Amino acid sequence: MKKWTLFIMLFVMAAVFAACGSKETSQSGEKEKNEPEKQAEEVTITHEYGDATVKKNPEKIVVFDFGVLDTLDELGINVTGLPQATLPAYLEKYAGDDYTNVGSLKEPDFEAINELKPDVIFISGRQADLYDQFAEIAPTVYIGVDTNRYMESFEENMNIIGEIFGKEDQVKAELEEVEKQIAGVNEKAESMDKKALIVLANEGKVSAYGSKSRFGWIHDVLGFKAADENIEVSTHGQGISFEYILETNPDILFVIDRGAAVEEDAEPAKAAIENDLVKKTTAYKDGKILYLDADYWYLSGGGLQSIKAMIKSVEEAY
Repeated sequence: MKKWTLFIMLFVMAAVFAACGSKETSQSGEKEKNEPEKQAEEVTITHEYGDATVKKNPEKIVVFDFGVLDTLDELGINVTGLPQATLPAYLEKYAGDDYTNVGSLKEPDFEAINELKPDVIFISGRQADLYDQFAEIAPTVYIGVDTNRYMESFEENMNIIGEIFGKEDQVKAELEEVEKQIAGVNEKAESMDKKALIVLANEGKVSAYGSKSRFGWIHDVLGFKAADENIEVSTHGQGISFEYILETNPDILFVIDRGAAVEEDAEPAKAAIENDLVKKTTAYKDGKILYLDADYWYLSGGGLQSIKAMIKSVEEAY
């Protein structure tokens, strides 16, 4: 009888040890199985200033580029913090207390950003010199539009955002819509025997922008012929006089009013632009001086909402 009791005890103990071993193997196997899944929850973005490893679908998002902000808004993605100074009117809802103010476009409040403990920070050209300081706080993704390859870089930026937030299909559909819009404008612009000049007005001074410049995609992408093909490529444009505008005599004059974007009580640029010299141009005589919305053209741009609005505003040239 004792032998049977001993045999039963040994059998039970063996079964217990086998179960434990099986559980450990199962847990180990499950861990190995889930390891690729864990890795897939992160995405590494290579950009102009380095690499940023960002977790998929980040929740705490700080944005320092209004084009990125309007893209996230279009995709239905909530943000946590942004610079609320000089916020474009079409993004006015982000001025509320539901969002943390993290300084201005040129002067970030790093203390406020650090307190948010963001999962990701998006910056662009205005903050590029401060990239290392941002990267010390959280994974920082540089989203800038390359004026030498405007549409290619714009699409790359949108696809990066789509990848991070799992919105690839939605982004693809949006980009297809933009491409159709561009094709329609391009066809009309190239068929026109009209030449255009793009200028930025700022407190009575005027700068011109040509191909490959900040606003040059009016020529390079939308197909408007340039009134002057030798304009210096510069972030701040080539300083010009009103005599230059008369000598160049554009058929269409596109004007971006910087003051309207950054100053609440700024005098409209129209008073300075439409002087006696400019009134002698073909553009003025034909009613083709077009004031482009500075919220889109100066403050944001490069976003899903802004690029559509920018293309639409240029269509007024017809």
